[in-house]
Amino acid sequence: MNKKVFNTTGICIPEQHYMVNINSKIQQILQNYIEPQAYFTINRARQYGKTTTLRLLEHALSSQYMVIRISFEGKEEYFASLQALAGGLCFSFKKSISRKDPLLAKIFEAPVNMQYPLQDLSERITELSRQSAFPVVLMIDEVDKAADNQTFLSFLGMLRELYLARADYQEPTFHNVILAGVHDIKNLKIKLRPEERHSYNSPWNIAATFDVEMSFSAAEIATMLMDYENDYHTGMDISTISASLYEYTSGYPFLVSCLCKGMADSERNWTIQQLRNAIRDILKEKNTLFDDVIKNIRNHPDFSRLIEQILVCGAQVTFEIQNSLIEMGEIYGIFKEKDGKVMISNRIFETLILNYFSSVRSTYALSSTQYTDRNLYIEQGHLNMSKVLERFSDFMKSEYREEDGSFIECQGRLLFLSFLRPIINGTGHYAVEPQTRKNTRMDIQVFYGNEEFIVELKIWHGEKYEKEAYNQLVNYLESRGVTRGYLLSFCDNRKAPRKSQVFLYKGYEIHEVIVAYRDK
Repeated sequence: MNKKVFNTTGICIPEQHYMVNINSKIQQILQNYIEPQAYFTINRARQYGKTTTLRLLEHALSSQYMVIRISFEGKEEYFASLQALAGGLCFSFKKSISRKDPLLAKIFEAPVNMQYPLQDLSERITELSRQSAFPVVLMIDEVDKAADNQTFLSFLGMLRELYLARADYQEPTFHNVILAGVHDIKNLKIKLRPEERHSYNSPWNIAATFDVEMSFSAAEIATMLMDYENDYHTGMDISTISASLYEYTSGYPFLVSCLCKGMADSERNWTIQQLRNAIRDILKEKNTLFDDVIKNIRNHPDFSRLIEQILVCGAQVTFEIQNSLIEMGEIYGIFKEKDGKVMISNRIFETLILNYFSSVRSTYALSSTQYTDRNLYIEQGHLNMSKVLERFSDFMKSEYREEDGSFIECQGRLLFLSFLRPIINGTGHYAVEPQTRKNTRMDIQVFYGNEEFIVELKIWHGEKYEKEAYNQLVNYLESRGVTRGYLLSFCDNRKAPRKSQVFLYKGYEIHEVIVAYRDK
C-alpha cells in the first residue's frame, strides 16, 4: 500500500493525504449550525480548506441526512437565464441524489417549466424534502463564480422564500443550505447590469454568521505531523516543528501543507533549520495563492497604501470591519485582527509583500555591481553582515541623496531590503518580527545557511535614546538565543553623529551603523 503524501492542490482525502485532524471543527459545525437547521456560508480566503471541509462534513452527515453536494465551478452556462439555472440545478441535484437514492433523483428528471422555472424548481425541492426519509442538506461550493449575477440573486430569493415558509407554514424544504466561497454572500452586493454599481443587497440575510475558526492551531498541526512520523520515523520534535509552522503561517491551511510538502519532497531532516529552508524555497515559487495576494495589492492602490503603512511604516490601524479596505484585506486572507489592530495575517505573507514592495521601489543604483555583487559579502560560505550594513550606508550617501528626507521612516526600510535581497537570494531569506514593527523600530531576522542575524532598523532620535535602542536589541537577541546583533539607524543629517562601531553591551556584541543619507 502506498504511503500518503502532503497535498496542496484540490481536495484533501484522508486515505490519500496527510491531513490535520479537524474533527473538532466538524463537530462544532454539526452542533452550532446543522442541528439548529441554520442556513450559512463558509466564507474564507482562497485555499483555506473550504472544499475539504464540505467533503468531511458530508461524510459526517451521510448516515442521518440526505446530502446534495454540488459546485458552481465550471457552471457559467447555468446563469445565462432563469430557465438555464433551473435546468442546470435539476441536472446537478439529480446527479448527486442518484448516488444515494435513484428513485428520489427522478423528481429532478422531467424538463423544467419554461414559463416559471424557479417556481418549478421550488416545487421539486419541496417534494424532495417531503419524500426523503432523511432531512435534506444542500451544499454548494464555489458560489463566488455566480455571485455577481441576477439569476443567482433570484435563486437565493427562492431559497429564502422556502426558508420562511418552513418557519411560517411548516412547509418541508432543505434542512440546511451551506454555501462555500470567499465572500460572505449575505453581505454581498450584486449589480444587475455591467454599467451599474454594486447596489442590490443579497437576500441571504436569513443566514447565520459562520464563526468556526478554520485556521489550524499548533496542536492541530501536530496531528498531521504525528501521522507522517508514524510512517517515516524521522525523529522530529513534533511539538517544536508544529509550533514553528504555526509561527510562520498562523495556521493558514495551504501554507502549512506547502511547507510540509516542501520538506517531505526534499527528504530534509525535520528540523527548524530545514523548515527555514522550506520557507526560503516557497517564497521563491509562484503559486495561485501568492499570485492572488499580489494581484489584490497591485489592482487596488488605496489598499496597497494601507498595507504599506501597516507593514513598512508600522502604523497602528484600528480594526474596523466597516472600513471597506480593511474588509477587503480580511476577505482575501491578508488582514487579521489582533488586540483591536489590523495585522498582516501571517509572517510568510509579510515577507512576500515586503519582497513585492521592495522590488517595485525605485532603486536604480542597485543595478551597479559596485553594490550588488554578492561575492563582496560572502566569505567562505558565511555572510558578512557588518559589510552589508557598511556598504548600504555608502550606497545611501553616494546614490540616494534627496533633499526631501520624508522617505526615511518608511522607504529607508524598503531600500535596505532591496539592497539585502540580491545578496542573500537563493541561500537565505528574511522575516520581520511583528512585535517590533513600530514607527521608530523594526527588527529583521536574516537567515543565511545555518546562521541567523538580527538587524534592528530604527530612526535616529539623538544620543539620549541610544541606550533604549541597545536594551531593545539585547532583549530581542536574548529571546532568539543570538549573541551578536546589528543596529542600522537612519539619521536625517548631513553628517552622521558618530562613526560605525562594534562594542559589547551587557555581554552582547553590537555592530552599529548610522546612515546619514545627506552626508557628503
